[in-house]
Amino acid sequence: MPIQHRFSPYMDNGGTVLGIAGKDFAIIASDTRQSQGFSINSRDVPKSFQLTEKAILGLSGCRADVTALIKQLRNRIETYGFDHDKPLTTLSLARMLHTTLYYRRFLPFYTGPILVGLDEDGVGAVFRYDPVGSYQRSVYETTGTSSAALLAFLDNQVGQRQQKLMTDDIEPLSLQTALKVAKDAFISATERDIYTGDKIDIAIITKDGIKHDTMKLKED
Repeated sequence: MPIQHRFSPYMDNGGTVLGIAGKDFAIIASDTRQSQGFSINSRDVPKSFQLTEKAILGLSGCRADVTALIKQLRNRIETYGFDHDKPLTTLSLARMLHTTLYYRRFLPFYTGPILVGLDEDGVGAVFRYDPVGSYQRSVYETTGTSSAALLAFLDNQVGQRQQKLMTDDIEPLSLQTALKVAKDAFISATERDIYTGDKIDIAIITKDGIKHDTMKLKED
């Protein structure tokens, strides 16, 4: 009987990231569990990374690719600062991330990038990317192992798609409401997804800077 050998450069280490944008704020929440199959490698691994004073990148998926992508982006941001002598705006960072991912399109980073920050007008922005760099701006996005379940929840609570007609104006969420929605989403996710849990890190971006909050989740 022939022997088969297989190799895959990718490993899904689980986790979930969620981003919500408001009129003058943006928040990103992510859990801290890192898994491999049915084993938990660590209960305290961050999935959100601050890149500028007004932007944070959330990544789930293969931890090795997450580390490599963050290192490459930080090098490019530092080079941009040296060349232009000014900070990188969130919209420019979104474009930079697009070109970085597209450059690796033949062996893509196995991550689910969500970029959250404030634009030049101080308005919250969330950018969701596919593996080869295509992206779009929206009000809310989620990625990771619980993204399918959480997206339906966000459609209802943030997009209000089951509460109003599509022709009605959507009322923007307040910061406190957005925080409550994010926490409720992760509490629900931990009940249905073994790859999400332990703790959530929440970063709140406003014109006054970035604040952090945490909340314990289920550890089983």
